[in-house]
Formats: sequence, C-alpha cells, structure tokens
Amino acid sequence: MKKTIIACAVQQPCNRGRETNLAYSISQIAAAAKQNADLVVLPELHLDHYFCQSEDTACFDLAQPVPGPTCEVLAQVAADNKVMIVSTIFERRAPGLYHNTAVVFDKDGSIAGTFRKMHIPDDPGFYEKFYFTPGDLGFRPIETSIGKLGVLICWDQWYPEAARLMALAGAEVLIYPTAIGWDPSDAAEEQQRQRDAWVTVQRGHAVANGLPVISCNRIGFEPAPDQAQGIQFWGNSFIAGPQGEILTSADDKQDLLLFAELDVQRSEDVRRIWPFLRDRRIEVYQDLLRRYID
Repeated sequence: MKKTIIACAVQQPCNRGRETNLAYSISQIAAAAKQNADLVVLPELHLDHYFCQSEDTACFDLAQPVPGPTCEVLAQVAADNKVMIVSTIFERRAPGLYHNTAVVFDKDGSIAGTFRKMHIPDDPGFYEKFYFTPGDLGFRPIETSIGKLGVLICWDQWYPEAARLMALAGAEVLIYPTAIGWDPSDAAEEQQRQRDAWVTVQRGHAVANGLPVISCNRIGFEPAPDQAQGIQFWGNSFIAGPQGEILTSADDKQDLLLFAELDVQRSEDVRRIWPFLRDRRIEVYQDLLRRYID
C-alpha cells in the first residue's frame, strides 16, 4: 500500500432508477477525486433499487456480465479521474447463474480484480438466495496500485472468519459495500440495537486484525413491490482505524462523501503492540471447520 491513502465512502440513495443512480455515483466519484481521493467505495448494488425485497424472476433482467456495460463506463471514469473505484454489480455469469460481485477498477481504468459475495442471506425483505449464487473466488485480497484491498460485501461483514482470512492473505484494508436497513415497523430501541451491532462487529474486525475498515451503506426508504412494507436503509457509513477507532462517520440521512486518511504504518505499529496474528493457536482451531460442536 502507499504510505498513506485518502479513502472515500459514498453514502447515497439508490432508489431513483439505474441511469440516475449511475450518473449520481459518477458525479460523486469525480467530486471525491477533486478532493484528492485515491480510493472511492460505492454502496452495495448501487445501480438499482434493492430488488431482493421480493422473489421475482423479472429482476434477473437487471443483471449484466462482468466485464460488461457498467464496467466499461466505470473503467473510463476511473481512468479520467485517476482514482480507484469499488463497485458492486449484479453479475450474470451464465444462464441461471448470477452473483453479487464487487469489481475493483484501478486508476488506469483496468479491472484489478473481482470478489463474489460469499455469505448470502435469506431473511424477510432480504431474499438474496433467490438471486445470488455464493461466491467461488475465496477470500483473496485484490492487488492494486495502492495496495492489497480486502473487499467483502454486506452479509460477509458479520463473519470474523471472512475478515481474518483476508487479513491472513495480506489485505491492508477491509472494505464492505453494504445495503442494510431497518424494518420501519420495528421499535426505535430495536433499530438502535441492530445498527449498534452492525457498527460494533465491523470495528471488532478492525481490532482483531489490526486493519482499517471502510463500511459504505446506502440511505433512503425503498418500498417493497406490494407497497405494504419496505426497508429504511440506515446509512451510518464509517471508516475506522486499526484499533477500531472511528475516523469519520455519517448519520442515517446524510447524502455525502466520507473521507479519511489511512496510514499503512499505523497498522504496522498496532500489530506490534497487539500481536494477535503471532499468538494465534492454529494447532487447536480445527473445530472451526465444523458446523456446530455437539
């Protein structure tokens, strides 16, 4: 990684139609580049409304190949602005085979690498198993001109194993494009517990691995197709340092760019005083490969 990088998380609504969403993302990338960003992270599936609120085969028409049309556009945007971009795209890999895929564009417009979402939820309002096949690329950091990026996607952010495997493979920052929100009918206390847990677990990944974390969520209410329910995406995007310290954060309504300077030496310094990787007892962790210890 460069000695320091300026990271930017774009917190934006994604419920205004594909052309408008993409145009807005592009305008935010250009604005971030003008403020000297090296890396711009967009929310999960930022091109479209969150279609996974229902199971509808017509939504497969939203998918596209990777590389494909959006990749061509974002590659040019990356090259024009000399900035790295992390985008997530509904990937059509083959007939009947689809993934939720992060694509990393380097500053010269090339595709540095991809990551396919590994953990796929299936909960009320989040019917992702209907649409996405679990990823098959493993937990491998993506080599870029600014360093090794440990890109994961949304539901992956709850799993310490995913973060740890990225760290063990040499990731220098953990990146989580996200689409997560509340059921508006939940009590305010429950909503706060959910949001606090989401922030806490990701800060824990930063602490446990001595790495900065970039978490980028969307905002805004998106109704379900029957209009009876919907999701209020809670924003609260943040960037944390390698001790879990919050470097910058947003609330649940702000449409904004979050910036933070990440110093690779800080990760080195933290790992020297908290040598968790050194003290791991790898010879006694075999049971982690079991579903449950009966």
